[in-house]
Amino acid sequence: MEEPKRTLAYLCPKCKQSVVVEMSEFRLAAASSKLPCPCGGSALLVEMEADHADLTVPCLYCGEDHHIRCSAHAFLHEKALAFSCKATGLDCLYVGEEEPVFRALRRLEEATADMDETDKEKSFLNEAIMTEVLGELKDIAARGGISCRCGSKEYKVKVNFSSVELECGQCGARLRLPAATGEDLEDLCCHCTLLIGGKESC
Repeated sequence: MEEPKRTLAYLCPKCKQSVVVEMSEFRLAAASSKLPCPCGGSALLVEMEADHADLTVPCLYCGEDHHIRCSAHAFLHEKALAFSCKATGLDCLYVGEEEPVFRALRRLEEATADMDETDKEKSFLNEAIMTEVLGELKDIAARGGISCRCGSKEYKVKVNFSSVELECGQCGARLRLPAATGEDLEDLCCHCTLLIGGKESC
């Protein structure tokens, strides 16, 4: 039987190329791992404990390392996880099954392909897309289509550089919606309702 594997992907801040590594769940769980970019300019560090994983993620956008902790079960078994830069809201690391990780990485590469120093001074990565996404969210909210798994319809909206985050006002659960590409907008338009803690469709 083939050993279950995990795919990890990040963008190197030194050479600005995608770094994708595939490792077995056993190897990840057994010991700490250092996953360097081939250019030698950065490395992703993974330190596994009994119940959690500590990650040190190099960030292309802010130039700093992000220190992230997540549960060991989620790190080793969730279909796909995305971790983002707090300064910009852009994803800096994907972990999960090969197909969803590569799909998310392609979208991230598209969103950042033409990003330069001027873009970093903007309020949003793609202002036209962000405007459309916020308009679509307003329409969904007007229909009473935003709620949380806990049953609450109270929520707060946080607008980031390339995403919008909905946070339940009662339990604190969150739903992050990418808002940088045409595909992000199309994906949101496919939903008549949004469930914080997950998505709901028409």
